[in-house]
Amino acid sequence: MTRDILDDANTGGRFVRLDDGVIHVVVDGAADGPAVVLLHGSGASLRSWDPMAAILAASHRVIRIDLLGHGRSGKPAGDVYQTAEQGRRVGQVLDRLGVPRAVLLAHSSGGLVATALSEQRPELVGALALIDTGPSLDAFIAQDFAFDPEQWPELSDEQIRRLMRPAFSRAGFRIPRQLIADVRAMTLHSFTATMRAGNEYLRQRPLPDRLAPLGKPLLVLFGEQDRRWRPASAADYRAVPGARVELLPGLGHSPILEDPPRTAEFLLSFIALHA
Repeated sequence: MTRDILDDANTGGRFVRLDDGVIHVVVDGAADGPAVVLLHGSGASLRSWDPMAAILAASHRVIRIDLLGHGRSGKPAGDVYQTAEQGRRVGQVLDRLGVPRAVLLAHSSGGLVATALSEQRPELVGALALIDTGPSLDAFIAQDFAFDPEQWPELSDEQIRRLMRPAFSRAGFRIPRQLIADVRAMTLHSFTATMRAGNEYLRQRPLPDRLAPLGKPLLVLFGEQDRRWRPASAADYRAVPGARVELLPGLGHSPILEDPPRTAEFLLSFIALHA
């Protein structure tokens, strides 16, 4: 363990010290297995991947990363949450961990970070799977809930559930308390700056246009009942040569939590082909 990588006794993970922030990482599974990197969405943390990581770790080296501003990673002030910079940090973390190549699995806005890393470090990315990642701002479904910034971080559990409700559609699904804690643990600045950064990244150029020239294998999974991004917009990714696009009946914006086994079937077969 170098001085730039410290053990986290609370989670069994590690803290990786970069020049512009400290990144929390959890590594599970076979040390010599194919490397799979899991990237969470805005307002979440690597804990959103808990059920999927348990499945994937049986045969892979699973690397979960708390993006800057989220989870147990640092939450500095300033203009540090741009999507391109988040992608750069993921690449630096993989360098520190000695990972030369990985398959990226990304949920929601984590797909923007995965795309940014693929643009910057194509040699590091073997393939990408994007799960309910909106291809462009045109696909966004406007939300009708807002909160008073003066209340942050003292939002009630119910207020946070209302904020997160569009992320889930499966009947009877109750938002895990861990996800509520993830939102509350963010600073107002890291939360709002991350949202703005994602919008700006999509405004500059839609994801299919960014991914098409990279030549990376691409799997796109989309819940048919997604309430954050129009499910039909998943078809936009067919502009990427060779992209595989699958709609998941009965699921919403978060298949990794709403039905981990079904989602894992698609991911495992994709990884087997490209890891």
